[in-house]
Amino acid sequence: MSRGIYVSPTEFVSFAEARQGSTLSKQIATRERSTDLAGFGFLLPNPDPILKRQGKDISVYRDLRSDAHVGGCIRRRKAAVKALEWRVQRGRASARATRLANDLLATYDMDTLINEITEAVLFGWQPLELVWGTRNGANVPLQVIGKPPEWFFFDTQAQLRFRSREQPMLGEPLEPRKFLLARQEASYANPYGHADLSMCFWPAIFKRGGLKFWVTFTEKYGTPWLVGKQPRGTPGTEVDALLDKLEAMIQDAVAAIPDDSSIDILEAGDKGASADLYERLLMFCRSEISIALLGQNQSTESKSNRASAEAGLEVAKTIRDGDATLAAATINQLLRWVTDVNEGEQSPAPTFELFEEEDVNTEQATRDETLSRAGVRFTPAYWQRVYKLEAGDLEVAMPLEPATGEPPVAFAERDVTQATSDTLAALGTAGAPVVDNWVKQLRDLVDTYDEPQALQDALLDAYADLSTADLTELMAMAFELAHLRGRDQAAQEAGRG
Repeated sequence: MSRGIYVSPTEFVSFAEARQGSTLSKQIATRERSTDLAGFGFLLPNPDPILKRQGKDISVYRDLRSDAHVGGCIRRRKAAVKALEWRVQRGRASARATRLANDLLATYDMDTLINEITEAVLFGWQPLELVWGTRNGANVPLQVIGKPPEWFFFDTQAQLRFRSREQPMLGEPLEPRKFLLARQEASYANPYGHADLSMCFWPAIFKRGGLKFWVTFTEKYGTPWLVGKQPRGTPGTEVDALLDKLEAMIQDAVAAIPDDSSIDILEAGDKGASADLYERLLMFCRSEISIALLGQNQSTESKSNRASAEAGLEVAKTIRDGDATLAAATINQLLRWVTDVNEGEQSPAPTFELFEEEDVNTEQATRDETLSRAGVRFTPAYWQRVYKLEAGDLEVAMPLEPATGEPPVAFAERDVTQATSDTLAALGTAGAPVVDNWVKQLRDLVDTYDEPQALQDALLDAYADLSTADLTELMAMAFELAHLRGRDQAAQEAGRG
């Protein structure tokens, strides 16, 4: 009979299971119990190998940005992310939380915000301080300010702390929801994340050194050598005077020398092979920097062909998508905190998304074409909002005037009820399977709510699971149905006098 205890009248737990459960529910391999020296102190140092060997902080990486090639690759990488469009997806969030998220992000300079967040891919991590305040009755971050990462550090519990003047060693703990933290490939062993500029450090250093020696080589062998000749036994003062004249002659090409002296001009031999060594070193370093920051060097080197350059652009696009995911995750954390503060920690939060404009337009146009063939009529405001058209880009077709002597078309005399049924039948067989499930629900909602605003709020609550694009199409269909219902009621009232 096994030893144990009854934790309830019907549940028996053995001591062996209790001991096993207590071990499995706790961490065994922790910094406090490991032999790692970092676990003995309060400060958790950055494990970056470059910084450890240099004995410096990440400010050493900031100097690399002055290099033309490094700075150009950084600018190209950030520009690819900032060129994307953004939107807020409602998901399961409430209509109020979604409107709050859209209104909040509209107040930010999104280019600056994304630029600050993507600093994390360069240095591994990037803290951003939130300045909270009240706007339109909601408590939201009025400012999001990127702060230098070298002002902060992580303790052995991987908690971010601010290294202040009052606490330069232990640092100050930070309040919850006060600092956003963007990190690239952070882990338990390295909460500081991986810095891409660490892969550029040695190539950039060797590139600078190689360029310096190449310039010296050019000065040494690119200029013809002037050789002065004097009789044997010439005093040293006269030899030095001739050397000074030769040095001045290099700049001025004019010199006065004694009639018993001579000057010969010697050209350097073929040093092309030596010069090629410096150039090959510089090009190798450039290639390493391009691969570190862009994932490829085919779109930056002159020897690449069209096929290799296009393949390289695909790799760069993949890295852009990774940077966009990092930026979206950071902003989603911001929206999560805003929802927690204003609606409760259990309330679903809307999500932020970066996307490429061309892909969305193609999919949206296909859906709009299907619904238009089904009988749905979109307003000019819809086309302008979805496809970013200007006010004068759309021309509304006016109804034709009746010919002289012909009676005008009486819409009220037409069987509007039959038109409504025809439209609903077309909607049900338009080819989109989801339309079949919407028709009956739309009938009930349209019959229940008379006011457009009430109908819109009911649709937002009833179809919270739909994406923004699908919800827009559904609302257009509902208002079209309400329009036909109104015409039907007007026709019936006109028939009754």
